[in-house]
Amino acid sequence: MAVALLALVAGTELAVGPVAAAPRAADGVDGVWRVDGYGTVLSIADGQLQEYQTTAVSCLRGDTARRTGQVGGAVSYAGGDATVYRVRPAAGGASATLHFDGSVGDRGLRRLPALPAGCARTAPTGALATFDVFWETFEENYPFFAAKKIDWQEVRDRYRPRVHDGMPDAELFALLRELVLPLYDAHVTVDAGDTGRFGQSRPGTTPPGPGLDLSAQRFVEQHDLAGMRLRTFANGRIGYADLPDRTGYLRISGFGGYDATSPAYARNSAVLDQTLSQVITPGLRGLVLDLRVNGGGSDALALQVAERLTDRPYVAYAKRARNDPADPGRHTRPQAVRVRPSPDRFRYTGPVAVLTGGETYSAGETLTQALMGRPARTVRIGQNTQGVFSDVLERVLPNGWTFGLPNEEYLTPSGGKTFDGAGIPPDIRTGNFLEEIAEGSDDSAFARALAEMRHHAK
Repeated sequence: MAVALLALVAGTELAVGPVAAAPRAADGVDGVWRVDGYGTVLSIADGQLQEYQTTAVSCLRGDTARRTGQVGGAVSYAGGDATVYRVRPAAGGASATLHFDGSVGDRGLRRLPALPAGCARTAPTGALATFDVFWETFEENYPFFAAKKIDWQEVRDRYRPRVHDGMPDAELFALLRELVLPLYDAHVTVDAGDTGRFGQSRPGTTPPGPGLDLSAQRFVEQHDLAGMRLRTFANGRIGYADLPDRTGYLRISGFGGYDATSPAYARNSAVLDQTLSQVITPGLRGLVLDLRVNGGGSDALALQVAERLTDRPYVAYAKRARNDPADPGRHTRPQAVRVRPSPDRFRYTGPVAVLTGGETYSAGETLTQALMGRPARTVRIGQNTQGVFSDVLERVLPNGWTFGLPNEEYLTPSGGKTFDGAGIPPDIRTGNFLEEIAEGSDDSAFARALAEMRHHAK
């Protein structure tokens, strides 16, 4: 899930424009709100929610959503990209919580008297303004400069003199790309439309995509299943096969896109629920969960899988976001994310072998992390995951381009460790899956997983 939130300059007050309209007495959500962390202000009035993406040097309009209803104390708004915002005001009206369908946590809102004054001004659209907003957004939100030994101020000093209004779009795009290339962060993207697009993965890994996914599925069917075809579900994103000794093989290539007719989270969740009911059934004695080519998606859908694999609740991880543009060490309060056993469904509590690799991305990694706390036996086999966990903060630039970056950390319940960058290591390290596909050799992780299941069954 991607959200834009407000970053204030430390030690200063917001400049304010005209007095904001009074909140609606009926639900208490109308008005102007700052989201804790994330660099966003929301203006809500007359049934419309307007997002403003802010930094110390900019305020740009983001998503627009229309009110769709109210359930209990939460008022819902739907954006044009199927994003659903749910705003729940607290008693007293000075604060509220914001939830996005498909997210596993809430964001805090604090009421402002009015929009920042800069939001009423027309923003310059030249190359210099575009560079400044791009650099400043990373400066105020990116959590990993220190861990990656990047001096971001030095980067600005080196590149900004090369920027001038009127420079060709191709040169500006190449320069922005050069800025972020050393981060080697798969959650950093730049979309410059016809000029170009940028995205990357950790060195030595390959971004998941339909072609790689199909190659991996065919390899598994040929080398691991002796030519047997997987039963496919959820618009082809999930595959399943019954293995000997009542072991199941469950392959998930992403957490979303399950319904070809609707991108809505609720519909995807329903399809996943139906799929899991067909493959996780009584009599299962072992489960091989293959996440080796998984492009990520919704963390909430990923947790839905974990909920079928436990009969006891536990904490999966905690989330926090950068919350002070002037201090990279300050964050929002860590919010615990829990796995709760799925209600009124068969829950499998036997051994699980989770197959991972460098092509296990984002929500595939958060599921892997959630299963680390699973009460029953769980073993990770393969290689390190990609190392990107945060929701993607989607931003617009003054010239109309868009980009994305992470601003959150996913912490282990004990010790507060993150796996960003290096990824989650396996318990048992085996060969490189993509190399095995290319060579047509044996699937070492799959073979080891079956051995682990058989050993536990004795």
